Amino acid sequence: MTLTTEEIARYKRHIVLKDVGGQGQQKLKAARVLVIGAGGLGSPVTLYLAAAGVGTIGIVDDDTVSLSNLQRQIIHETAQVGALKVDSARDMVGRINPHVTVETHETRITAENALDLIGRYDLVIDGSDNFATRYLVSDACYLAKRPLVFGALGPFDGYITTFKPHEKRPDGTPWPTYRCIFPEAPPPGTVANCAEVGILGAVAGVVGTLLATETLKEILGIGETLAGRLMIYDALGSRFEQVKVAWDPENALSGRNATIKNLSIHAGGGSGAVCVT
Repeated sequence: MTLTTEEIARYKRHIVLKDVGGQGQQKLKAARVLVIGAGGLGSPVTLYLAAAGVGTIGIVDDDTVSLSNLQRQIIHETAQVGALKVDSARDMVGRINPHVTVETHETRITAENALDLIGRYDLVIDGSDNFATRYLVSDACYLAKRPLVFGALGPFDGYITTFKPHEKRPDGTPWPTYRCIFPEAPPPGTVANCAEVGILGAVAGVVGTLLATETLKEILGIGETLAGRLMIYDALGSRFEQVKVAWDPENALSGRNATIKNLSIHAGGGSGAVCVT
């Protein structure tokens, strides 16, 4: 996919990078990325992907902008309070980079639509705010053979990793899936939600920016993947830590005796919310 003269000027600082160059920028322009959620994580992710020249960004969200969102959901403005988040995000992307196409999906991702939505894109970013959606998106990405860049937030901390369990590690074993870390969701009501415990807004910016960076790396095929490692950001301690994550051969999705063959277990399901936006 060729670049116009204006795009070459716009992406000059990318093109001079030896690991990106003109061919890498063309990969970004050709890429199709789906962002689940236009909230605290989806905001910086979408902004940086748009600025980087990712050609098509899909955004899934059925919510509207509220005043309490604006402390961390930086893709929205005061004038957009009451507007659909997908529309507000699309308009902001248009102001940042007119060369990017935004496909809005004003809906919740469900067992009925997940494979269709995910199948239209090359890579998925999960910035959702509940366990039910996380398991659904992870399972759907595995079945659709799409890499998943995942992020979650606490009040002063964040978690980032990449899942691509449909691919093999250098040793021949699969990369881990979300279910290798969390085999089952916690019981409903045991994890406080964002409205109850709060969140430092800038933490969402740090984690969302890291998600965008890992996404660009996956598209470009550069650097060391975060698959197999969980990065933990501690804002109060001003530090990052990493935990190695291995494939669990007993996990229900990609294990030796996997029981999840489709998304029927998610039909009509639900789970407790956790603070991520």
